[in-house]
Amino acid sequence: MFLPASTLLGQSNATTTTPPQVSAPAPQTPQPGASDRPKTGPNGQPLLPGNPGDRVRYDSQHKLAQDQNAPPPSYGQQPKRIMGWIPNYRAVSVDAKLAPPSMREKFRIAYENSFDYSAFIFNAVDVEFPYIEKSYPEFGNGWSAYGQYYWHGFVDKAIGNYMTDAFVPTLTHEDSRYYTLGRGHWYVRAIYAYTRVLITPNDSGQNTFNFSEIVGKGAAAGLGNLYYPARYATWTKTGQRWLVQVAIRDGGFNVFREFWPDIATHILHQHGQVGQ
Repeated sequence: MFLPASTLLGQSNATTTTPPQVSAPAPQTPQPGASDRPKTGPNGQPLLPGNPGDRVRYDSQHKLAQDQNAPPPSYGQQPKRIMGWIPNYRAVSVDAKLAPPSMREKFRIAYENSFDYSAFIFNAVDVEFPYIEKSYPEFGNGWSAYGQYYWHGFVDKAIGNYMTDAFVPTLTHEDSRYYTLGRGHWYVRAIYAYTRVLITPNDSGQNTFNFSEIVGKGAAAGLGNLYYPARYATWTKTGQRWLVQVAIRDGGFNVFREFWPDIATHILHQHGQVGQ
């Protein structure tokens, strides 16, 4: 029995025709510049504002990844003396975990900031400005005048250190040390550093209003009326000394000490010497 040609052709086509291949969707790849880091750090806490992840990086599975550009372990280390002549005993290095300071520790910090050899050198440089500007004409001229500026400046700093680092924080149970942030955009670090004159941890590690700084420097400015010329013992002059100590000296120095490890490493190339 013979089948029609059209039937045979139909069967042939049915056996040789295959369904079209459907290609699998291409794997999705992150767009250039897209972040592959989680929104929280490894401890589950939110990352700091502006934190670019310069110390901790993650792979696409949100696992810790090795970064060849990661800073060395010495990153953010604070020296006891900046450049060998600026006392820096209140500074705490990045990520350092310290026990709450005892009363003895608080007085030791005040002593080191006041009587370390670097304190004498720093004061000699610091009083040059008021000496040149003749801030206190009553002190006269020449070496005798410089001596007046020197001992007034030294006593100012020593009283301020003991009030801010020892007496007041002992009474208020505060930790007056400066804890280096060391990460995040530069403006985040600068704001953090400057606002430490208003915010400090207490002995339990919780942030609180910085009575040590505000009250301590206020008391030091008031005690200055005992040894400055009488016409500088007014409320206005006392308030000016207090404001200079808090807003300019301590606030500005906090910003300087925050960025000092970066300056020493990247500008002065003092690799391995920052923490000395």
